[in-house]
Amino acid sequence: MNPTVLLSFVVAYFVILLVVAYFTSRNSNNDSFFIGNKNSNWMLVAFGMIGTSLSGVTFVSVPGTVGSAGFAYFQVVIGYLLGYFVIAFVLLPLYYRLNLTSIYNYLQQRFGMVSYKTGALFFIISRTLGATARLYLVINVLQMFILKDLHISFELATFVILLMILLYTFEGGVKTIVYTDTLQTTFMLLGLVVCIVYIMTNLNHSVGSTLSALTTNGLTKIFNMDVNAPGFFVKSILGGMFITVGMTGLDQEMMQKNISVRTLRDSQKNVMTFSVIMLVVNFLFLLLGGVLYLYAQKNGVTTTGDDLFPTVALRGFLPSAISIIFIIGLISALFPSADGALTALTSSFCIDILGIKRRGNLTEKQQKRTRLTVHITFAVIFFLMVVLFKRMDSKSIIDIILKVAGFTYGPLLGLFAFGILTRRAINDRLALIVCLAAPLLILGIDFVNNIGWWEKQLQLSGAWVGDVKNLSTNVFGSFKIGTELLIYNGILTYLGLLMISRRVPVPADVKAIISDAHR
Repeated sequence: MNPTVLLSFVVAYFVILLVVAYFTSRNSNNDSFFIGNKNSNWMLVAFGMIGTSLSGVTFVSVPGTVGSAGFAYFQVVIGYLLGYFVIAFVLLPLYYRLNLTSIYNYLQQRFGMVSYKTGALFFIISRTLGATARLYLVINVLQMFILKDLHISFELATFVILLMILLYTFEGGVKTIVYTDTLQTTFMLLGLVVCIVYIMTNLNHSVGSTLSALTTNGLTKIFNMDVNAPGFFVKSILGGMFITVGMTGLDQEMMQKNISVRTLRDSQKNVMTFSVIMLVVNFLFLLLGGVLYLYAQKNGVTTTGDDLFPTVALRGFLPSAISIIFIIGLISALFPSADGALTALTSSFCIDILGIKRRGNLTEKQQKRTRLTVHITFAVIFFLMVVLFKRMDSKSIIDIILKVAGFTYGPLLGLFAFGILTRRAINDRLALIVCLAAPLLILGIDFVNNIGWWEKQLQLSGAWVGDVKNLSTNVFGSFKIGTELLIYNGILTYLGLLMISRRVPVPADVKAIISDAHR
């Protein structure tokens, strides 16, 4: 497929986004940017959140795992479903009762200013790392399969794409993103379904015969029964559940859209509708991985992992029309995860760290100037992080994202869990120390336990690596930590907070917050 033609479709797609942004951002203000004036339609939010949650990682990386791990990823997806129940019926009622703009305001009201800013800080770190990893994956695919042939560098492509995202999120923020995400999710799902149908038709397969062929190749196995394996089904389901609670329920980007819905009931309908759709869509991505594996096997394609889908779609194995649909689907997966993250990070930094809503001396114009400055600054940070991921050149970004989530969302999980499940007050000044100590301790444990993974990702070498492997065997045996890493991190944070807590007379306003949490 001619790379110039493919690039023209990318540009046309961006023009459509600009048109949508122009109409949705008219008469917008700071509240439009931060929470969509709390007037978003729950159905649009639910549908658009699919694109935000899936991103280019799901579009490329999840199908790429089928050849090596079968349908094992679906264990984590089952955990996601359980996590959405917790979000809908535990966290959302709390957020709505407190009428929050930033969900981390809960930590301020419950514990104090240090806990509040600590929660916001961990969100900023988490979302920056996660969003830039996702962004890197898609830009790298575009650069390898299209832009390289046009002699466009990876750095230039990253700069231009981030500039595009800045242009259509600059004014409207959440108000615009609710609509652009809906559009992009539509294109992404269309690309997914069309690719599955075409490849199955080309192979003369139905869904049933595809699953039968995959079963013959041992690729439809979902549940891993090996207790010591990182992918043991209990670890995966519990890990998926708490990853969802952390990466969605305690994440300002995702909750920013949910609390922009008019009522709690509508927001709960949004989350539950979204959770069921996510279950189906993730299965379709695994099915896509299966048909790609069969197609590659038939046509002598030896590429694996994240590069499999782009290779089949863009290297002449599929018709030009399917290549175009793939590119549109990939771009549609790119923008929702990046634009929402950029907007949410701007909102959190302005509201939580700088406190522009708490400072009553700032005019609307001054708030807007601050917001735009922060927005541009985060775009620069995104650029630097994406270039850093390019230097790492990882082959499976989804592994990195789940690992990062385990370290960075654990303290958030511990903070919120302690606030909701106990009636104790903490020494607020020590909250940051506890929330830094827990992931650092877990990092050390995981480094020893999963030294092979770290060796591969960081390209480590030397005799000391062998010494660490021997230590891992002596201490942990064959047991490996999996996606439940976040749970261990959250438990450590919870225990640390318990150590700095005490039973003291609780002020009336804080007592009301605790009572709300226990309803």
